[in-house]
Amino acid sequence: MAILSPNARFDADALPQGVIGIATDVGQHDSGVHRHRKSQLLFAAHGCMSISLQDRHTVLPPTCAAWIPAGIDHCARMRNVVAYRSIYFDTAQFEQAPTQLQVCRVNPLLSALIERMALWPWEMDSAKQQLVLALFWQELAAAEQEQLSLPMPTDPRLAAWLESLHLGALPNPLNQLAAQLGMSEKTLSRLFSRHTGMPYQSWRQQWRVLRALELLSEGQSVSRTADALAFASDSAFIAFFRQHRGMTPRQYQQR
Repeated sequence: MAILSPNARFDADALPQGVIGIATDVGQHDSGVHRHRKSQLLFAAHGCMSISLQDRHTVLPPTCAAWIPAGIDHCARMRNVVAYRSIYFDTAQFEQAPTQLQVCRVNPLLSALIERMALWPWEMDSAKQQLVLALFWQELAAAEQEQLSLPMPTDPRLAAWLESLHLGALPNPLNQLAAQLGMSEKTLSRLFSRHTGMPYQSWRQQWRVLRALELLSEGQSVSRTADALAFASDSAFIAFFRQHRGMTPRQYQQR
């Protein structure tokens, strides 16, 4: 059975099938850091999830899917109800499978293929699977790559603060954060540049972009999203979003 209850225990590595798909609606959830011996494709048909992996924070709106190769530590978080789709692959059986971590844009055909594979019976005849898989690998290879990740600092002095961000807190401006953490602005700036390769202000702006994508994907209005991200006005948020994503928040939601 491919449709699981939100609290069901599931271990894809314990099953012998080469391709295993699952589908479930998940509310607020934190998977905890874990890894699989099988590679995994993650997709949210509706809603938005965030993934922490390889010291990066990645947002996965319904327009994108993430390919996570076997053996990579990762953690998936959902703040609201997500139509969760996950497909596990024994990549020893599939030479077409990607070998690198990637986030790609999902077109309507790829979305339909993922939905089909997430819902098919695990005991499905392999000959029927191959027809779908052949088209799936073709579409996955052709999918446009998306840059929806942000490097995360690993200094232990920031651990509690980073956890508050994962829970929905807003990263303060540099002077406020430095005071909150009990360090100078200069020290904090050097720390971010060393750990992320980005000045804090650039890092904070990218974090706000990713959080905006989450909120808009969850159906929040432009006004509520602007308020949640501490913009002075809706128009300021719209200009910010257009600058970083090349479209207005409303156009993004329509996509």
